Amino acid sequence: MPKLKTHKGAKSRFTMTGTGKIMRTKGPKSHLRRNKAKRVRGLFDEKIPLNASDKKRISRLIPYGIK
Repeated sequence: MPKLKTHKGAKSRFTMTGTGKIMRTKGPKSHLRRNKAKRVRGLFDEKIPLNASDKKRISRLIPYGIK
């Protein structure tokens, strides 16, 4: 059976927790960040879990999980 290839773009955008949840970063992190409030800038730094509807699609792109 051949090995499955990992999608490198998905590998760099998503991380997997120890419990198996796929986490993603939030949207406009870098562009015009200086003008935003400090509270808002801090919100961009945290990662949030992926929607359940996208989990199957992203897990196909990363067949062996993310380390």
